[in-house]
Amino acid sequence: MTCLLPHPVAAQNGSLFVQRAGATLAATSAGSLFQRASVHGFISPLPDTGPDTGDVASGALPSEVAALLDLIALAEAGPAGYNAVQHGARIRPLDHPTQLTLGEIFDWIKATPGQPHAIGRYQFIPATLRRLVWIKGYGPATRFSPEVQDRLALILLKEAGLEAFQTRALPRRTFMKNLARIWAGLPLPNGRSYYAGYAGNRATMSFARFEEGIEAVF
Repeated sequence: MTCLLPHPVAAQNGSLFVQRAGATLAATSAGSLFQRASVHGFISPLPDTGPDTGDVASGALPSEVAALLDLIALAEAGPAGYNAVQHGARIRPLDHPTQLTLGEIFDWIKATPGQPHAIGRYQFIPATLRRLVWIKGYGPATRFSPEVQDRLALILLKEAGLEAFQTRALPRRTFMKNLARIWAGLPLPNGRSYYAGYAGNRATMSFARFEEGIEAVF
């Protein structure tokens, strides 16, 4: 679950889209957007196979960055990949996340209070997703495609200090801790999630596996 605390932004007209550069982005109407689904495992995909949920969508990503996103996705989304929906969501989106627009996702969030809403390959929670969408300037008609999910995750990597780490200005352990403060499935050196005990969060890989993965990538 992506748990980075958001910068404060105000919602517009009751929508979870926010105003950016003077433009109001209003959420679209989702109609009958929900269905109930049984839950199996920590994060459950939708019942059918759906579209391809393979590795990083953009072939233009540097190999190191793509491999790092793969490692994060292993901890966060598992086999559901870009179509992952947090297991605690009792009322789920009607379609696969990659087939929904951002407006439809925010409508689902608004219409289903009191349940987890972490979504996608990087398990964006609503506040973080809203902030990243604002940064990118995406509108409600933007589809939550694998490419869009990757672009949003790249913002979080930069905020974690990726560039400083790549130039060795940031120690590896510090970078790993920064990542663990963003993604709850990643462990701290003690093996626990930074958010352990909060909303059911836990680390989904050992710290040794996390460090091994980082060393293999870089």
